[in-house]
Amino acid sequence: MNVLVLDHDQVTVLLPIADCIPVMEQCLVAVADGSIHNPLRTIVRPPKATGLLGLMPAHLSGSDPVFGVKSVCVFPGNPAIGKDAHQGAVLLFSGDTGELLAMMNASAITAIRTAAVSAVATRALARPDSRVLAIIGAGIQARAHAAAISEVLPIERIRVAGRDPHRLRRMADDTAAVLSIPIDAVDSAEAAVRDADVVVTVTNSAKPVLDRSWLAGGTHIDAVGSSIATAREIDSATMADARLFVDRRESTVNESGDYLMAVADNAIRGPDHIVAELGEVLAGRAEGRRSSDEITLFESLGLGAQDLFAARHLLRVARETGAGTWVVL
Repeated sequence: MNVLVLDHDQVTVLLPIADCIPVMEQCLVAVADGSIHNPLRTIVRPPKATGLLGLMPAHLSGSDPVFGVKSVCVFPGNPAIGKDAHQGAVLLFSGDTGELLAMMNASAITAIRTAAVSAVATRALARPDSRVLAIIGAGIQARAHAAAISEVLPIERIRVAGRDPHRLRRMADDTAAVLSIPIDAVDSAEAAVRDADVVVTVTNSAKPVLDRSWLAGGTHIDAVGSSIATAREIDSATMADARLFVDRRESTVNESGDYLMAVADNAIRGPDHIVAELGEVLAGRAEGRRSSDEITLFESLGLGAQDLFAARHLLRVARETGAGTWVVL
């Protein structure tokens, strides 16, 4: 059988963020209505390893069923040597026969679909007149989120904070040149966040990088960097004061350090603090932002369903355009 293989650059060309945003909207609605099966991820942490292995499966039923799985290694030290912390592949299988359909670079898919999901959340939950974006973090996801949020809001200025000043300056200069939006590399997370309309956290920190006292009323937050129970980016006071929206309830109550540590601090009351899954808001079954002065927070853990939808879209585009490399296995 012919199998599609897409490397990092091919994924990037075939899946621009602007095209991925509507694909992620469809995915989130499918998650909320139960038409896609999305088990919790499996994490393998060998005691002597410097990284971990994550397995994220999903299944989409219907007239053209597919299985998907992302097998990804996460090595937090990689950015220091110029590599993405996420390394792996997304595999797509026929839901009719089980045959392998495609193998695609997971780093590129993860960067693009994660930022696209944040763009969907921001368009649904942020004030539509938001113009100042703050990003905490200066890696691949910071670049992707600057582009994605600018697709859905009239962003006029971006402020970015990160631990490595040289990497931060390079990210700001390179991204500003691409987006034609002024980007300020600032010396602290607080300097980035003060008076910002939208805040994005894309770090690998295990401790909060955001403080409630920095946030103005009406701010929208996309909490992206922490996807495990033992790490958090958001302080408990912010979790308590914000209206909380999630990509998936089951994932949040089992995997989100931001959520679980706020519960442990008795800052939030547990699952009842979750207003809705984002897909429920998109489908009109739940209310999003209610006023211009409330704080909204989207907890983005990342789902195997999102990888599946991105890979399925890429397979369709590659078939239509003849792009990619096709091999016989």
